[in-house]
Amino acid sequence: MADSKEEIVLKPIGVIHTDASDSQIKEENREVEAVVEIFPEFEEALEDLEGYTHLFIISYLNKLRPDQIGFLKVKPRRATRRGFRLEELPTLGVFALDSPTRPNPIGLTLVRLHKIDKRQLSVAGIDLFDGTPVIDIKAYQPDYVAKQYSMPKWYHEIMDRTGHI
Repeated sequence: MADSKEEIVLKPIGVIHTDASDSQIKEENREVEAVVEIFPEFEEALEDLEGYTHLFIISYLNKLRPDQIGFLKVKPRRATRRGFRLEELPTLGVFALDSPTRPNPIGLTLVRLHKIDKRQLSVAGIDLFDGTPVIDIKAYQPDYVAKQYSMPKWYHEIMDRTGHI
């Protein structure tokens, strides 16, 4: 059994290219378009991806400042854009949030795949900055949909006031 504290080394398989500015990405515009460039040595892994409409992009959040990495509890700051004051918001465990502040700066994004041209994946719905390293891609499968789910009370309280967290 491997030591659970051993160092993990990941090699990027590609990079995000987008004309959207960092501030446009932060605005949560779900229609931001990008090209996911896959590096030549991983091109073969793209075979049989044609036909999928959605992909998960797993990325390394390389633009986080060192002071944003490692926290275990934070406030859901996105809610401040929807009228909440920071002091009104609860402090929550980062695993309960889609916050970039995490023990490991790993991102997970669901995008719509428009086109594949050799090593270039044209996508929409990206929330990653230009130049973000891509660690992996996983095709969306229909069994990923949760047919029954629940959300915690704090989430419903924020949703009731803003319509979206």
